[in-house]
This record gives sequence, C-alpha cells and structure tokens, in this order.
Amino acid sequence: MSWGTELWDQFDNLEKHTQWGIDVLEKYIKFVKERTEIELSYAKQLRNLSKKYQPKKNSKEEEEYRYTSTKAFLATLNEMNDYAGQHEVISENMTSLITGELTRYVQELKQERKSHFHDGRKAQQHIETCWKQLEASKRRFERDCKEADRAQQYFEKMDADINVTKADVEKARQQAQLRHQMAEDSKAEYCSTLQKFNSEQHDHYYTHIPNIFQKIQEMEERRIVRIGESMKTFAEVDRQVIPIIGKCLDEITKAAESIDHKNDSQMVIEAFKSGFEPPGDVDFEDFTQPMKRTVSESSLSNSRGDGKSEPKFGGKSKGKLWPFIKKNKLMSLLTSPHQPPPPPPASASPSAVPNGPQSPKQQKEPLSHRFNEFMTSKPKIHCFRSLKRGGAGPEDFSNLPPEQRRKKLQQKVDELNKDIQKEMDQRDALTKMKDVYIKNPQMGDPASVDHRLAELGQNIEKLRLEVQKFEGWLAEVEGRLPMRTEQARRQSGLYEAQNTSAVNSCAQDRESPDGSYTEEQSQETEMKVPATDFDDEFDDEEPLPTIGTCKALYTFEGQNEGTISVAEGEMLYVIEEDKGDGWTRIRRNEDEEGYVPTSYVEVYLDKNAKDS
Repeated sequence: MSWGTELWDQFDNLEKHTQWGIDVLEKYIKFVKERTEIELSYAKQLRNLSKKYQPKKNSKEEEEYRYTSTKAFLATLNEMNDYAGQHEVISENMTSLITGELTRYVQELKQERKSHFHDGRKAQQHIETCWKQLEASKRRFERDCKEADRAQQYFEKMDADINVTKADVEKARQQAQLRHQMAEDSKAEYCSTLQKFNSEQHDHYYTHIPNIFQKIQEMEERRIVRIGESMKTFAEVDRQVIPIIGKCLDEITKAAESIDHKNDSQMVIEAFKSGFEPPGDVDFEDFTQPMKRTVSESSLSNSRGDGKSEPKFGGKSKGKLWPFIKKNKLMSLLTSPHQPPPPPPASASPSAVPNGPQSPKQQKEPLSHRFNEFMTSKPKIHCFRSLKRGGAGPEDFSNLPPEQRRKKLQQKVDELNKDIQKEMDQRDALTKMKDVYIKNPQMGDPASVDHRLAELGQNIEKLRLEVQKFEGWLAEVEGRLPMRTEQARRQSGLYEAQNTSAVNSCAQDRESPDGSYTEEQSQETEMKVPATDFDDEFDDEEPLPTIGTCKALYTFEGQNEGTISVAEGEMLYVIEEDKGDGWTRIRRNEDEEGYVPTSYVEVYLDKNAKDS
C-alpha cells in the first residue's frame, strides 16, 4: 500500500489532506493548552479556598482549632493545598511534554511538507515542459510534411505543362526535393523528442512521483503516530499524580477518623469551667407573719460557707433570681464603662469616665453605693475587684473565674519555664564555647562571651522571679477552689455562679466601699432591704424612654461591661444623652442597650427632648 502507486494522480488532494492533518495537530495543541490553563486556574482557586478558611494568626479563631474536629478541618485545608499542587504539576508536565514538543514538531512538519510538495510541483513542471516540446516537434513535422506535398504537386504540374521552360521545371523539382528533406529532418526530430518524452514520463510516474508521495505518506504517518503518543502522555501525566492525590484523600480520611467527640466535649469543659459550685436550695419565706420581709439567709452563700445562712435580696422579685438578670442591664445600673471611650478612627474622643444613669431615687442614694454597703456588711460575699478593661485583664488574671484563672496561671508558668530552659540552654552553650576558647585561645577570646553570660544570668533570675510570682498566685487559686461535695454545692452562692466573668472571687477577702481590702469580718449577719428600692431596680426597672435616634459612624466592639457593640451605619435609639463624660447610652431593642463613645455616633435628638 503506497500513495505513490495508488494515488499517483491525486497530488492536489494529498496536498489538502496533509494540510488538514496539520490543522488537527494544531487543534489538539490548543486543546491541551486550554486544559493546562484550566488546571492552573483550578489549582489557584483551590489554594485561595484553602487560604480563605485558614485560621488567622494570633486570633480567637486560631484558638478554636485545638478541637479534634477543627484540627481535622485544618488538615483537610492543608491537604487541599497539596491537592492543588498536583494540579499545578499536571499543568507543568502537559505544557513541557505535550504543548511545547508538539509546537516544535508542527513547525518541523510544515517545513518538511513544504519541501516535499515543492519537489512534486517541480517534477510536474518538468513533465509539462517535455510535453510542450513534444507538441512543438510534432506540429513542426506536420507542417513540413504539408509543405513537401504542396512542392511535389507544384513540380508535377510544371513538368506536365509544355509551355513552361525547362529551367522553371528544374527549379520546381529542386524546391520539391528541399521540402521533402525538411520533412524528413522534422520527422527525425519528432521521433527523438517523442522517445525522450516517453522516457521522462515513465520516470515521472513510476519513479519521481512515487518517491515524493512515499515521503509525504511517511510524513503523515509520523504525524499520526506523534499525536497518538501525545494522547498517551496526556493520560500518563494524570496517572502519575493519582497516587499523590490518593495520599491526600487518605490523609483527609485519616483526619476525619481522628475526630474524637468525647475529647472535644472534655476540652469544652476545660475551656469554660468556672470552678464555682451550683447554688443551693432557696429557703421558704413565710409572709403570713405580720412583720417586714427580711433577707433570706440561704439564697446567697459562699462556696466556703460554714453552714450558716447568708442574706438574699428580698422584695417583689416575681420569681426572678439575681444571677439570671441580664448582665448588660445589671452592670449598666451598677457602673458605666470603667475606662475612657476609645478614640474614633479619624478623630479624638473625650477621655472622661462616664457615670451610669441615675433615676430620681438613685440621685438621693446611688444604687452602687447601696449595693457596696450590702456587699461589705456581710462576710464571705463575692465583691467586685477588677473588670476587664479594653480586652486586657490584670496580670494575675483575677478577672477570670477560678478554674479559668488556674488554667491561665498554669499556662503562664509553663511558658516561663520554657523560656528559662531556653536561656539555660544558651548559657550552657556559651559556657562550653568559653571553655573551648580557654583551651584554644587562637579560636577566640574567652572574655568576649562574659557579657552575654551575665545577661543570660540576669534574664534567668528575672524569669525565676516571675515564675515564683505566678506560682504564688496559682497556689492561692488552688487553695480557694472548693471541693465538689454535696455540702459545697448547697453552700455555693447564686451571685458568684452568674457573674464570674465580671467579678473576682473574694471568698476570703472583702472589698470595702473605698476599694481597699480587709480581712475583718462584719458582725452584722442580716440586712433588711426595702423591697421597692432594691429588687425592683433589677427585676422591675422601667426602661428609659427614647429621646432620639443615632447613626453609628464607625464600628465599635463593646468589650467592657455596660457597653454595646455597634456596626458602621447602624441606626439605634438614644435613651441618655452624653453628660460630658464622652459616652452616650443607646438601645437596639428591648433586650440590648448600653454605652458607646459619643464620637462614634451621630445623634439626632427629638425636638421635645431638646426643649426639655
């Protein structure tokens, strides 16, 4: 099967077919190129997706990734990053092994095709030239034969005419002979040209054209083989990354199987355990006797109580218990934010500390003063020591519940011990270096490390003092944590169970109204509180009326007690104007209200409020 013998007369069709083959190859190259672009785009999107859900460093979100489920999710994100890398490998290999190679091959193929068809056209032109020479020789032979016949007829006519002279007859005879000779010469030339053409034609159709077409056939077959090999490479590039992709998927499966729901539940306990005990039973209060209602001595008790009853708040509680009052409402009544309002992003803000709102009753006798009197008049009652200021608590973590404070202190001690170990390792290394310098003075001056050794010694001493300080606080906390017995549960107070995030455990110490601490125990064991003055402040307080609206100019994260978070552009209600302290009290709905920096909002007071 050869194109040279079977398709000897299909030169034009072969030219079209080979051009079509090159077009197919270029189309396949374009297909692979677009595939590599898709792989790169897919890999980029996978990497962006993995990066998008990675936890931000030094953020609360990063702390959440200590659970097994979130660790598994983090492992999935990392494996997806590796998965994306394999698609980049696919793109790179296809570009180098297929697109690049085929592009160079197409250029070579075009040059080879052009050369072969140039030779074919040249052979075609040569045979056409030979054919033209044969036709010209044939026409010349035919013309000379006709001229010889006419000369012969003219001689015979002159020879038969008796009136023609002998000289004319001789002239006609010589002309006839000349024409016959010319015809013979043309015949010989025609025969020679014919033989030459037949030889050239035979060589053309049986030698030159078959050779050229055979080369074109081989070229086309190489193109077909090459595109087939490229398709195999296309599949092999994918197949090479399948084991690695499989490993990525296996790691994802392994991470999913490592999720331990029991362990996560235990970690939740460790993260949020306060260390307080649940409150004891509430005693029955008999209102049938004609006497003033007294504060029950069993509802507020200390976790270290000795079995004696402790006072509780009486009055019209309507079934509500003190610890379950909304924290924002309670703290806004007792105190306003304990720090100056933060400056807005583009302007300074007032620095005065605001005071909480006061009702007419509070103006006569401030609620916080009456509460402090109550707290300091009874022994073993938790008092306010420090509130969380600006998101950063005190050094001893006294703003945290006991169990959380113990964990933080233990964590701090461990960190300091690690730092001490690092410093000691550096000191040991420098000491060895100094010994080497002493034994080999040419290697260095032993005195050059003395200054650094002194610094390390000072650092270690400072760190040890820090460790002692935190270990002292840790021992203090561990000594105060109550035993989990039934008696301790009955003696635990309602107030300390609810407000552990805002107050510090003061089971052994009490805070006096002026803020100092004392170990003295008050002799008073009971305090009567008018029901309409104290309980109603927390349970039945009428909401303040709205005096206008405001629009948040900036986003404010209300992290302090008594503040409220707002988003930029949010519309809220104003319930108390700025009293010159830099804070404005606002309300979002019936359940959410608090203070925001005045410089963070734009206030629109009602006309009636302005007039008043």
